[in-house]
Amino acid sequence: MPASPLEYTIGGVKIQFPRKAYPSQLAMMNSIIRGLNTGQHCLLESPTGSGKSLALLCSTLGWQQAQYVKLQEGRNPVGEKGWTDKGFGDCKKLDGTNSSCQCVCHSRANVSASATAADTPAVVDLTVSPCKESTLPPPAAAAGQRPSSEGTQAKKPSLASRLSQKLQVFRKAAPGEDDDFQPDRKRLRTPEQKSCKRQRLEQGVIFIDDDQEPENVSPGPLSWTKSQKAGMASPCCAAGPCTQCSCASKDGAKDQNSNRRVPKIFFGTRTHKQITQVAHELRRTIYSKVPMTILSSRDHTCVNPEVAPHSKRNELCKERLEAKDGRSCRYYHGVQKMGEQYLLQQVHGVSEAWDIEDLVSLGKRLRSCSYFAARELMAEAVIIFCPYNYLLDPLIRESMDINLSGQILVLDEAHNIEDCARESASFTVNYDSLLASRDELESMVRNKIREAKHEPLQNFCYSLINWIQESQSLMSERGYESASKVWSGRDIVGIFHTLGITDATFNMLKANLAAVLEKEERLGFVNGKEDMVQIPTISSATSAVLKGLFMVLDYLFRDQCRFAEDYRVALQKSYAWTNQVPPDAPDAQGYFVRPRQRQRQSIRVKAEMLSLSFWCLNPAVAFSDLSNSLKSIVLTSGTLSPMGSFSSELGVKFSIQLEANHVINKSQVWVGTVGAGPHGRKLCATFQHAETYTFQDEVGALLLHVCQVMAKGVLCFLPSYKMLDKLRDRWSNTGLWEKLEQQKTVITEPRGGGKGDFDELLQTYYEAIKGCQERDGALLIAVCRGKVSEGLDFTDDNARAVVTIGIPFPNIKDLQVELKMKYNDQHAKSRGLLSGHRWYEIQAYRALNQALGRCIRHRNDWGALILVDDRYKNNPNKYITGLSKWVRQLVQHHDTFSNAMQSLGAFSREQQKVALIPADARTSSSTCSLSTQSRVCNCGGPGGRTLFHSVTCENTCTPAGCSTLCVQHRPSHAG
Repeated sequence: MPASPLEYTIGGVKIQFPRKAYPSQLAMMNSIIRGLNTGQHCLLESPTGSGKSLALLCSTLGWQQAQYVKLQEGRNPVGEKGWTDKGFGDCKKLDGTNSSCQCVCHSRANVSASATAADTPAVVDLTVSPCKESTLPPPAAAAGQRPSSEGTQAKKPSLASRLSQKLQVFRKAAPGEDDDFQPDRKRLRTPEQKSCKRQRLEQGVIFIDDDQEPENVSPGPLSWTKSQKAGMASPCCAAGPCTQCSCASKDGAKDQNSNRRVPKIFFGTRTHKQITQVAHELRRTIYSKVPMTILSSRDHTCVNPEVAPHSKRNELCKERLEAKDGRSCRYYHGVQKMGEQYLLQQVHGVSEAWDIEDLVSLGKRLRSCSYFAARELMAEAVIIFCPYNYLLDPLIRESMDINLSGQILVLDEAHNIEDCARESASFTVNYDSLLASRDELESMVRNKIREAKHEPLQNFCYSLINWIQESQSLMSERGYESASKVWSGRDIVGIFHTLGITDATFNMLKANLAAVLEKEERLGFVNGKEDMVQIPTISSATSAVLKGLFMVLDYLFRDQCRFAEDYRVALQKSYAWTNQVPPDAPDAQGYFVRPRQRQRQSIRVKAEMLSLSFWCLNPAVAFSDLSNSLKSIVLTSGTLSPMGSFSSELGVKFSIQLEANHVINKSQVWVGTVGAGPHGRKLCATFQHAETYTFQDEVGALLLHVCQVMAKGVLCFLPSYKMLDKLRDRWSNTGLWEKLEQQKTVITEPRGGGKGDFDELLQTYYEAIKGCQERDGALLIAVCRGKVSEGLDFTDDNARAVVTIGIPFPNIKDLQVELKMKYNDQHAKSRGLLSGHRWYEIQAYRALNQALGRCIRHRNDWGALILVDDRYKNNPNKYITGLSKWVRQLVQHHDTFSNAMQSLGAFSREQQKVALIPADARTSSSTCSLSTQSRVCNCGGPGGRTLFHSVTCENTCTPAGCSTLCVQHRPSHAG
C-alpha cells in the first residue's frame, strides 16, 4: 500500500485510491457511488487490464465507510472524539469530563493509544482504538451484545461470544501442548441452541455442519486496533458488554443496533483464482485491514491430511463431523483458534488482506480448520469474497448461512452470470442415484428409524421412479445412441399432481426432509452399557438428491406456479463406456470360487445412462430471490458487450450502465482480421470447412508463421475441444506439430483433470517463456469457455499475441441450447427478450471477447489480437459489432496473409524498441500518437505494393501534422 494515497470525493463520498486513477476507473467509481447512494443497480463494462477491480474495492468500501461516519455524526455531540477529515481528535465530553473509559481493558488501551499517537499518518486513519468513545462502530463481537436488564429476556449468546469462551479454554492450555494427542470431543449444542435450530428447520433444510449464526450485525470497516495487536483484547469487544463504562448503556446499545443499517459487501467472482487476484488488489489499498473473509470449497481449504488428498473431500469431511467409526476431525475442534477477526489480526499477525493460501497455511500451522474458520469469520466481516455461484445457488446460500437481505452484491467477471443463474435454478438427477436414494430410505423404514418421516420420502422416490420407467416409451431418437422426451413446466406440475405431489404435500415433504437431517441422540446400550446413541441419518449422496429435487420443485410450486413456464423437464437416455468388475462365474462343478482381489480386473462395458433434468431457461428465476432483497447489485466485466440482454434476461432494471474506454494507447495493441492462410486458401471455421484437411493444414501453417513473428508467449483459442483434438491429430501426422515444437514449447489445455494438474501445466508454460533458451517462448492452445480463457492473468511476455480461430458458437444440436432458443422466441415480445438467434450469437461473442481479454493486462502492456475467419471481413456489420468496444474501434481487415504478417512484424519490432524506453517517458508529448500505429505509406512500394511503417515521431506534433509516408519519405516536421 502506498504511503500517501490520493483522495477523490465522488457523490459526497471520500474515496482513498492508491495512485492516480485512470479515467475509466473514475467513471466506474462515479457510477458505483451513484448506484449505492440511490439504491439502483449498475451494469459496468471496463476492459480487462484497466484496473476495474481496484475501482470496485475502493468505491464500495469507501461508500461503506462513509455510511458509518454518517451514522456517528448524527449522534456524536460537538466536542466528543469523532471522525473528521483530519482524523480522530482528542476532545472533551459535553459534561466536561474526560472521555476516557475507566474499565480495565479501556484504560490499558488508552496507554497504548497515547503511546502511538505520534504515528498517526497524514492520510485518513482507518484504524481507531475502541479505548475511547469512537465515531465508528466497535467490532462486531461487541456490536452483537445487548445489555440485559430487569424484565428483559437475555439475548442468546452470539457466535462471537461462544467462540470467545472456547478461546479462553484454548489460552489456558500449556504453551507447548500439542492438542493432537488430546481425545477428540464433539461440539455439543446446548438445549438453547438446539431449540433455535429446531425453529430454523421450519424454514428449510440445514447441513450437519450448520451452527447457530448471529443476526447480521455490521461492524465498522476497521482493522483491529493497536492495543488489540499488542495482545490486550478488550472484554467489551469479545465475551460481553463492559459493565464499567458507557459501552453498557442503553444508548450504546441503540448505537450498536443502528449499525445494522450499514450493509455488508458480498464480492463474487467466477473462480477461486480470481478471488486471489482481487485479494492482492485489496492489499494495495488503505482499506487492506478491513475485517474480511473468503468463502470457498473444501477442495481449496481442507487441511486435514487424512481428508485433503482424496477426491471425495465433502463426503469424508461430513463423515468426520458425524464421528463415524469413532473418528472425528481434530482440525474442526480447533476452529476457535482463528475463527474471529481480532484473533486473526492481533494473535496470528494476519493484519492485512489475505487470500485462501494464507488462511490454509495458518490452519496447517495451528491445526485448525480453515474451511469452517472462514465461515465463522463472516459474522464480523464487512466484505465477503466468494465464487458467485455461492451467492446465486439457493442450496449453497442455505448451507453457508449467507443472508443477502439489504446487502450490496458485487459480481465481477459477470459475463457468464446468465448461464450461472440458470444453472443455479436447475438440477439433473441420474436414474441410478435415484434408485440408490430409494433403497437407503427403504432401509431406514425397514429398520424403524424415524419411520414416520422417512416413509413419505421413500414414497416420493418410488413415485418418481415408476413415472420415469413408464415415460421411457415416450422417448424419441435424437441421434446416435441417444433419445429424449421433453415436457414443459406446466405439464410437469400436472403430472406431479397425478402422482400425489402437490403444493400442500410438497411442504410436508420438505418438513420431513429437514427432520431426518437433524442430529439426535437417544438412550441406548453400547457393549452392554447404557449410553447415548446417535440416531443414523441418510447419506450425503441421498441428501443431495432430495435437496436438489426439492429446490426445483420449490420454484415450480412457488407463488401459484409462477415460474412453471420457465422450466423444461427432459428425460434423456444415452450410452457411455464405464469400468465394471465382472460377476463371479461358477466352475465346472457348479461351485462359485471368488478369485483373489488382485486378480479381479475391471472391464470396459457400454452402459445405458438415464437422467432426468429440470432446466430453468429464465435466469430471472434465480435472480428473483436476490433483486427484491438486495440494496444494490453491481455487475462488472471486461466483456459484457452487447449489454442489452442483461436487463431482460435477469429481470433486473440496470438504471446505471457504462462502457468504459481502455487505459492503453492505440499504438500498444494490434487488432486485425485474417481471412486467408499462407497459401491463399480461405479460412472459414464453420462446421463443414473445419472438418476438411485443407482448413486444418492452412490453420496450422498460419499459427506457425505467427509463432515465428511474435516472440515469447502466444495463446491460441479454438471453438471446441473436438476441434483441438482433430487439429492435434492432423498436425502430428503431417509433421507440423514437430515444427511448432521446434519454434516454441507447445502445451494444450486438458479437457478435465484436477486443479493441481492444471496449475502444473500453467507453470510449465510460464517457465518456458521465462527461460527461452532452446525455443522462443511457448504456445498454449486452449478452448473458448475453458479454464485458460476465464480469469487467468497472462501479463506482458506471457501473452504477446492471442489468436482466435473461428467464432465459438454454442453447439446448436445441444438439447438445452435448442430449448433456450425456442423459449426466447416464444417470449421475445411479451417479456422483451432477445430472439433465440440473437441470444445464440451473443453467447459466441461473449466467449470470444473473454478470450481476447487475456492480452493487455495493464497500462504499459502490449500485444496483438489476431482474429482468424473470413466472415469478419465479408460481413463486418454482423460479426464485428459483437466485439468489445475497445476492440471494435481498433480492428483492421487485411486483404492478404502476407500484408497481415508484415504489419504484425513491424508492430512487434516497434514495441520491443519502445519497451526499452522508461515507462514515464513513453507517455510524454514528444511521441506522436499516430506514427506508432502501423499505417499504409502513401508513397507505395516496389511493384505497386504498399509498405507498412511503425516509427515513433521524434518531434512534438499534432495528429493533423503527422505524415502518412514511410520513414524514408517522411519530411521533418514540427508540431
